[in-house]
Amino acid sequence: MNTPAMRRSRQALPAADCEAILSAGTSGVLALSDSEGFPYSVPLSYLYQNGKIWFHCARSGYKLDLLRANPRASFCVIGQDKIVPAEYTTYYRSVIARGTIREITDEAQKIDLIRRLTRKYAPDEPNEAMEAEIRQYRDALCILELEVTQLTGKQNKRLVPAP
Repeated sequence: MNTPAMRRSRQALPAADCEAILSAGTSGVLALSDSEGFPYSVPLSYLYQNGKIWFHCARSGYKLDLLRANPRASFCVIGQDKIVPAEYTTYYRSVIARGTIREITDEAQKIDLIRRLTRKYAPDEPNEAMEAEIRQYRDALCILELEVTQLTGKQNKRLVPAP
């Protein structure tokens, strides 16, 4: 996967910071392209662990149609977005993960990932309530896995530590 070097490489985030942003984030934007090259992006909740990002969605729809035709994607998460009016800028940190997406078809793995996603977004829910929700919706859900092959992050120049 070829991408041009970051123009302001001094603002590049180290890999550990990129992973921290992905781990802490709760939403991001998945970008895909259609057969004519038009972009399609959609905000999603997600789970990130060990170089993989998982999403849940319905078992059919435009997003899945696009992914079946072209599984390459990028996913952007904004870790910080503080507007600083006096400086006419934004203090930002953001990450872009690129890779390919596949549907999880193994039922045990799918249930495990649904549990992990549920636990991330509803950490205080009792296990019984979580399992009841999973039983009710698991057949309607599709779990997608983005295997990250490239991870880059950037921050505002004011956030870069002094050399």
